Amino acid sequence: MKTKLLWSALLLISVLDANAQEAGTLAKARASGTITMGARDASPPLSYSMGNAYVGYHVELCEQMLKKLLPGVAIKSMVVTSQNRIPLLQNGTIDIECGSTTNNLARQQQVAFANTTYVTEARFAVRADSGITSVEQLKGKTVVTTTGTTLVQRLRKLEQDRKLGMNMVFAKDHAESFLLLETGRADAFAMDDNTLAGNISNARSPADFRIVGKPLGIEPISIMLRKDDAVFKKALDAYLGEVMASGALEKLYNKWFMAPIPPRNAVINIPLSESLKAAFLAPNDHPAEAYEEK
Repeated sequence: MKTKLLWSALLLISVLDANAQEAGTLAKARASGTITMGARDASPPLSYSMGNAYVGYHVELCEQMLKKLLPGVAIKSMVVTSQNRIPLLQNGTIDIECGSTTNNLARQQQVAFANTTYVTEARFAVRADSGITSVEQLKGKTVVTTTGTTLVQRLRKLEQDRKLGMNMVFAKDHAESFLLLETGRADAFAMDDNTLAGNISNARSPADFRIVGKPLGIEPISIMLRKDDAVFKKALDAYLGEVMASGALEKLYNKWFMAPIPPRNAVINIPLSESLKAAFLAPNDHPAEAYEEK
């Protein structure tokens, strides 16, 4: 009798586990025939809009990955912002976010991240004729960053530590942040180096801007998924492990960072960093805090 009860319990656990797995993102996509990918409209070269479409390193990576994992399932794109990307993922409006999101401990309480696919340094974009080359020269200046990004906290800490008297402005998205710099309403735009370089490359006159200052921090950028979806995360990480080992991901990186990209055929020119090389050799989902401890 005890043996029967034990087997019944094990069977129930097995059924519950299978049901839990079937309730995940992959099963949802197969059942509906559609998976919704969140993308950014002004985070080149990772994720940005081109007319009614979205392109970039992370967008193309996600499209390739989802086509392999979910053959025959339609991929629908939806624009997200720094402020709404996590809520839209949590409530099921999007199923995966392929933008420019930093993986950190605070966000890991709300969502999960696939293994790191980009490592960025946060710095400042300034006008080339401003004479600004260092943080110290931002004393009393207007510095913009984008609401909902990790740079908000970094700027506040910088102000607290250095007492520079900066006038901090928080724009709704990266496009607005860069516009404030471009039109002279801000003296510097603080953001990830890839986003700064991408916005500069798409400016009317890229030569008018430069990226300056020592890094404010090193951050891993990752594809974001819902928390506690172990099946989906395992599938994403397995795919990423394959393309990292084969060299296919490095080729995709070079396409978006080292070669001309639309719409102006500009070159971002950020070579594969040592930190990202290490992440490709030993795939991991370490948060930003792990990089700061080094």
